[in-house]
This record gives sequence, C-alpha cells and structure tokens, in this order.
Amino acid sequence: MNPEAVIFADEEVVRPTHVEVDLDCLAGNLAAIRAHVGPARVMAILKANAYGHGLVPVAQLMVRQGADYLGVAFLEEGILLRRAGIRIPILVLGGIAGEQIPLFLRHDLTLTAPSVEKLRLIDEAAAALGMQARVHLKVDTGMERIGIHYYNAHLLLEASLTCHHVQVEGIYSHFANADAADLAHARLQLQRFHEVLEFYPKRGLPMPMRHMANSAGILQLPESHLDLVRPGILLYGVYPAADCIRSVPVQAALTWKSRVAYFKVVQPGHPVSYGSTWQSDRPVRVITIPVGYGDGYFRALSNKAEVIVRGVRHPVVGRVCMDQMMVNLDQGTAYNGDEVILLGAGPGGGISADELASWAGTIPYEVLTNINTRVPRLYRGEA
Repeated sequence: MNPEAVIFADEEVVRPTHVEVDLDCLAGNLAAIRAHVGPARVMAILKANAYGHGLVPVAQLMVRQGADYLGVAFLEEGILLRRAGIRIPILVLGGIAGEQIPLFLRHDLTLTAPSVEKLRLIDEAAAALGMQARVHLKVDTGMERIGIHYYNAHLLLEASLTCHHVQVEGIYSHFANADAADLAHARLQLQRFHEVLEFYPKRGLPMPMRHMANSAGILQLPESHLDLVRPGILLYGVYPAADCIRSVPVQAALTWKSRVAYFKVVQPGHPVSYGSTWQSDRPVRVITIPVGYGDGYFRALSNKAEVIVRGVRHPVVGRVCMDQMMVNLDQGTAYNGDEVILLGAGPGGGISADELASWAGTIPYEVLTNINTRVPRLYRGEA
C-alpha cells in the first residue's frame, strides 16, 4: 500500500494543513527543460517523495508527459514505483548492499555500479538468477561520495567488459559545485569525466549513455548535457541557488496551506509558547495554526518566519511546537477557518522556498523534502 497521504481534488481534505501540487505546472517545467536540453533525454529525479511533492503521483505524471527515465535514491522507492504500475526505466542512484541485488533484478530496476567489487556482485547475482542486470557505472570526478575515482575509473570500465550478465547501459558522474557563480571546479569535473570516457573510442567500443548534468548543470553548463540530464529541484520549479543563471523558465508547483484554528488577544508581558521566547509590550491579536515541526515546519523558523493571512504577511512568534504554532496579527484581522499560506504562491506575493530556507538557515531542498507525509497532498490540474 502506498504510505503517502494522497488526496485528489474531487475528495474532501480532512486536515486543514495540506499541500497542493499543480500538475500542470510540473508538466510545464518538464517541457521547458526538455526544450532547453534537446536532443539530450531527461531523467526526472523523484528522490525523497519527489522532493515533497508525492512520489507515485509525480512519477505517473512524468510517464504521461514523456519523461525518458526516472531516478530515485533507494531500492525501496524503485519497488514502490513498480508496484504502482510504472514501467519505464528507473535508475537507483544510491549505493547498494549486496543482499539487495536480487530485488533490483526481480523488479527490473537499473543499478548504480560504483566499484569493481559491487559490479562483480551484481554480475554474480544476475548469473545465479539467469538474468541480465542493467547498470550505470558511477565515476567520482570530485564529489568524494560514491563512485570510483576518475583516476582509477579504467579499472571499473575494464572489469565491466568481463561481466557476462551485466549490460552497461550508462556511465555517469555528479557535480559538486555546478550551482556556484565560479564554475571552474564544475568544468574541471566535466573535463575529468570526458577523459574517462576516452576509454571507449580508444578500444573501438560503443559509448554508453553519458550523463552528468543535475539542475544546476542544466542551467549553467550546456556542454554538460551530453546524452541525458537529471533535473531534480528544477523540475519542481525551484532554482538550486540564488546565483544560478535562470536559463530555463520554471514555476514552483507546491503550495503549503493551513487554516486559522484559534484566535485570542494576548496581553502585554504574557509570553507565547515554550521557553517564553517572545512577548509583546501591548495587547496583540495572536492566532494559532495547526502545523508544526512534526509536519516538517522547522522549529528553527520560530520568531523568524512569516505567513500570509488575508493577503498580509504576519510573523511567527514564540517557538514552533510539534503540531501548532502562533502568529502575531498585531492589530490585524483574521477569523477561524481563514486560509494561511505557509509556502508557495498566494495573495501578498506568496512565500518562496528560498525565503523559508533563509529564515531557517538551510536550503530550499531541505524545505521541500522535509514536509512530512502526514501532511495530505492535494493534486490539481489537467495534466
């Protein structure tokens, strides 16, 4: 069973705190990326519950809209997509444990082979099952995460030629700094990757599918588009960094909303919430919103963030609780049931993921992926 809290537009949203995902917006973002990178193909990255947007519904949309490949982080995400009826190729980008390999094969998932040892384990498991494993070789060109070092990559490529139950479909690397204003390191990584790829023409071998460009690479390094690109946060309408060239027009697809649950007048000298970190020097109107860090609204946003009520921004005051938080209207007006914009488009200009990230001292990626699955997702749009 799909563990996500998924609610569609023709059903009642039971909880006032929910996320709305605009499917038309996501479809438009995919189309804009495809137009920008063509003739390179597109692997839609769906890690971490599709960056908070809902793994299965977003995957289904990507398939309908013609994505060439899907990318996930873990085996479990890939299996969930297969059980939901997704049949297009799915690459699992993360590292693997040897005992997991048969599950990859049985669910027709493409494996990342980051080392000679892992490649041989894949080959042995595929041989034992009488199957062919589809793999992408992972080369570390300067990230120091997973993947064989570029200066030893020939060992992995040579080993792949001796594996009779492995089909090397692709070879890839990952940028560490493609979102920076200074692209010197990113270009060095790309140069290293091209040097590794010379292995194939030197031996008269066909070139596997090459890919390296993440969202930032798509935007800033057109020479890195190669055969396939891997948009993550860009697909969801958020730019990976403030300094990135905005060469692809995208729109944020997610709006996080709640409603006013309680209204009171707080007298001067009466502190609000745990720790008594905020109080007013005059009577003010304070509302309670049924959302908190248990939903993924960071506690670090206490006394820093703003929300929008009736088209006006108001500050979050006192510490964010697990399930509730308070907002100071000062002398403003709100009623129980009034809509509250926590993140995304709305009257008053909306609240961007960049803003929320700045207040919390983090990055937009964490803002989106931190929205808990107990927050229902509501899907809208013709796509």
